[in-house]
Amino acid sequence: MRRAPAGIVALLLFAGIGVLLYDVASVRAGRSGMAWRRTLTDELAGRRLDDAYLLAGAAVVAALGLWLLVLALTPGKRSLLAMRPDIPQVRAGLERSAAALVLRDRAMEISGVQSVRVTVTRRKVRARAAAHFRDLEEVRGDLDRVLREGIGELGLARRPDLSVHVRRPAKRR
Repeated sequence: MRRAPAGIVALLLFAGIGVLLYDVASVRAGRSGMAWRRTLTDELAGRRLDDAYLLAGAAVVAALGLWLLVLALTPGKRSLLAMRPDIPQVRAGLERSAAALVLRDRAMEISGVQSVRVTVTRRKVRARAAAHFRDLEEVRGDLDRVLREGIGELGLARRPDLSVHVRRPAKRR
């Protein structure tokens, strides 16, 4: 997922540094520098450090660098949950939406659950259910037990925490 942007950035940097290196080598060999570099150095030499255009350019470059650092430090494929490596050469992942669907289906099998919404993040599973005829504590206990079993059966490498909220459905008028 991040290979293509990283490859594009690497190719652009490689091309830019290659052109700059060629220009520096040609200046050292006695030729004149490229016109764009002479113009850029003349412009930068004539501007003050508190110039608005210079500060705006520096801010854009700093924001781009910060964005690249964030991309480098955050895990890739955030929509996938890593699964246990049962076979050493095989790495598997489960989409968060699929895990949420499986857990929602298991929760809907519980007696007294009218509706349930399950969201799965990398670290937490949140279940919000509406119970209509059983005691809320009984439904919450059953939901907690069934969802914990379901999370265990998903085969995830890191078991997410579980948060269960049960309420009565809103009355219709």
